[in-house]
Amino acid sequence: MNKKILAGIFLSISGLAYSQDDAVKYANTITAEDLKKHLTIIASDSLEGRDTGSPGQKKAAEYVTKYFKEYGLTPIATAEDGSKSYFQKYKLYKRGWGEVYLKVDGQKYEFNKDFYISGLADLPQEITSPVIFAGYGIESPGYDDYAHRDVTGKAVVIFEGEPRSADGNYIVNGTTEKSKWGSNVAWQQKVKLAREKGAKYVLIVTEKTGEDFDKEIRQRAVMARRFSAPTLNPVEESSDNMAAFVISSDVAAKILKTTNRKLAAEKAEIAKTGKPVSKTLTGSVAFKAERVSSTIDTENVAAFLEGSDKKDEVLVISAHLDHIGISANGEINNGADDDGSGTVSLLELAQAFSKAKAEGKGPRRSILFLNVTGEEKGLFGSEYYSEHPLLPLKSTIADLNIDMIGRVDEAHKADPKYVYLIGSDKLSSQLHAISEEANKKYINYQLDYTFNDPKDPNRFYYRSDHYNFAKSGIPVIFYFTGVHEDYHKPGDDVEKIMFDKQAPIVKLVFYTAWELVNRDGRIVVDSHKE
Repeated sequence: MNKKILAGIFLSISGLAYSQDDAVKYANTITAEDLKKHLTIIASDSLEGRDTGSPGQKKAAEYVTKYFKEYGLTPIATAEDGSKSYFQKYKLYKRGWGEVYLKVDGQKYEFNKDFYISGLADLPQEITSPVIFAGYGIESPGYDDYAHRDVTGKAVVIFEGEPRSADGNYIVNGTTEKSKWGSNVAWQQKVKLAREKGAKYVLIVTEKTGEDFDKEIRQRAVMARRFSAPTLNPVEESSDNMAAFVISSDVAAKILKTTNRKLAAEKAEIAKTGKPVSKTLTGSVAFKAERVSSTIDTENVAAFLEGSDKKDEVLVISAHLDHIGISANGEINNGADDDGSGTVSLLELAQAFSKAKAEGKGPRRSILFLNVTGEEKGLFGSEYYSEHPLLPLKSTIADLNIDMIGRVDEAHKADPKYVYLIGSDKLSSQLHAISEEANKKYINYQLDYTFNDPKDPNRFYYRSDHYNFAKSGIPVIFYFTGVHEDYHKPGDDVEKIMFDKQAPIVKLVFYTAWELVNRDGRIVVDSHKE
């Protein structure tokens, strides 16, 4: 861009001389010492990792609210009793497993230890079902496990995969290539067939044993947590019980009142003869597979600083308040960088602008300091705000979003004076120019646009709260210093934050915001880059 145009963009405030002096004066209230003071509380063990909706997250919300009140910022959300509040409350919805078990002859088998479930079953009350063995559970020309076998109203026990003869060929198709019955999703076809034959439940005997089975269980448990992740709207699930209980051969033998050795002999006989199993094995099993609904009550924290002659236009400065909480092994993930660093940056920015206003140098446009929650769960707080804005989105001129600016990544170990900027040019060339000029004039950090590239495989542009503003056509800048070895780990602690490095980045946000809220013209949306 032409340097004269750049200068014109940045020097558009009337009374420029005093405005520049004032900008420096109030930016200098942002200090490494204050950032550390706040972060020592926000990222302390007493907040237990600030998991969304947890008591620790709510303590963090109360902490920032205390200072927003002290700075004279205004609450603009509406509480249930109609009063004004700093808390924009919303709910997240979860659907997950409750009590789940198998029981054979009074012995209970544990979910995600002795067995796992593929698909979704909903058996809220314990039921007992007769069981019949159905080989591999396959029906194909020349090979039918269900011939002469009545499975109506019963549970069927079937082997995983498909039979293979001694010459290496699969029996169903006579080749060395697996048929559909041996694919990774064959269980779905097998369940569908069993249900068509009248079976009510399906138990699949896994081919994995020992540590391999334990590893599979652990992987499935992780997958199950993903499927039970919270959502912004109530979850609706299919109730068709298209599911399979995946069990070990030990459990299968107990159910069918036989032994592992005899089950293995059945497999060997099929491989030898090329014909389905003829022996009828039966038993009984009790099931319970409860699906339960729950909610998470959480809240964004919104603090408003009213502008003067252009107060109907608003700049949002955002960061997420919460983190990932406590690990399964009991370790606390304090999230000092992610996103404690952004949370305390908002406090310093709020203090700087509120001090300016108290001294008669307040912004022309309004500013909303927005601490969102649910970022780690799926950008839910910012999504909720974009769908239920406290101030009109059409009046929102930009969002400056801060997420992880307290550390350095591997690429910048030698020189920590940098910050990644993401999104600055995506919607407004003026926003990008203002940011560049603010850095050149006041900070002189390296502005790294590596992650702004639409081909960046990390896709960071889509992974923090600014994106829910960008989706609404609002220009954004995402300030970020990269992923480090303690990302989403217990080692993300205050002691590792580089406050002297962080403070200039917060000042860069301040100078950029100062220009955005005080310039004569609102920045234009003139770019539509990926």
